[in-house]
Formats: sequence, C-alpha cells, structure tokens
Amino acid sequence: MGSLYSDHPTWLHRVPAGIKLAVLALLGAGVFVTSQISLLLASAVCCVLIYASLGKATYRAKSLLIGVLIASALICLFHIYMHQPTVGFVSVLRLLSTTLMGIALTLTTRHTDLLMVLEWLLSPLRLLGLHPDRLSLQVALMLRFTEHFFIVWRRLDDAHRLRTGKAGGFKILAPLTIQMLIAARRVADTLHMRFRR
Repeated sequence: MGSLYSDHPTWLHRVPAGIKLAVLALLGAGVFVTSQISLLLASAVCCVLIYASLGKATYRAKSLLIGVLIASALICLFHIYMHQPTVGFVSVLRLLSTTLMGIALTLTTRHTDLLMVLEWLLSPLRLLGLHPDRLSLQVALMLRFTEHFFIVWRRLDDAHRLRTGKAGGFKILAPLTIQMLIAARRVADTLHMRFRR
C-alpha cells in the first residue's frame, strides 16, 4: 500500500511520535473549546508555519493540501451565503489547524511508531482481558487504509485526467472500489497467515 510518509528528513521527524500525537490531540480539542477568532487565527498561523517549515517533505501531500483549501473555500462561501461569515471563518480556521497538523504527523511519523504509541496507550486494557496489540493494529490499519484510499483515488484520477483531460469524478468509483477490495484481501490474507501460527 502507498504511504504519505516522507523520507526527506525534517526537524519534525526527530520529535517522538507520542509527543506529536499529544500535541495533535490537544490542538484538536483546543480549537473546539474556543470560538475567539484571535486565538484560532494564531493557532492557524502557527500550524501553517510549522507545515511550511517541513519544506520538500510536504510535496507528497500537495493534492491533499489543495483539497483542504478547496473545502475551506466552499465552507466559507456557504456560510457567507447563509449570512454567517464569522461562523465560516471560525470553521475554516479550525479545519486548517487540525488538517495541517494531521498531514504533518502523517508525513513525518512511521506507522510502526504510531503503533507502538497506541499499544502503550491501550496497555491498561490488559487488566480487562483485552489484547492492546490487536486493538492498536486495528486502529493502525484503519489509518493506513484511509491514507491508501486517497493515494489510489489520486492515482486513478490522474490516469483518467491524462486519458480524457477531465477529472474522474464518479467514473473512477468502480475501479477505486475494486482496488481497495484487492488491497483489503491481501492484508486479510497476510494477517490470517500471521495470526494462524
């Protein structure tokens, strides 16, 4: 499966995965605690600066960033149309802050590091008879498949655009579904062989 992880070294690669996840969780909760535009604007500016500081590592996520900017513009226009420009501005600032940091985390953190953090966070569940390693694997697979979905979607859309000169839209839905089912089957077979032993 494809990955957005960038091998281009940045300062954020050296920050432990646990710290990055904690900052993302605090930021995600923090931007919804307040509706003060000054605080949200400061948060968004900090997130943009952090994202920009990653340099060449961000090239892999260029299409994701374009999608976020388009979504932000649509949200803002919708709220302006509804005569709620402040709500639109607040929503866009929240979206930009959390999405940019989420993309930065994905670009600079290996899945194995995230898996180790999740196992550590879920380790108290052993007392209840649950297997934290399997739970963390399920969460990691969900994250990986979400990332893989967007990579396959982009690849199919680019191929369709090269052939026809137009975006794929709903026309790539069937091949996208087939590709995702094939990837899921491969992963399921691999996990079956691994856990059968």
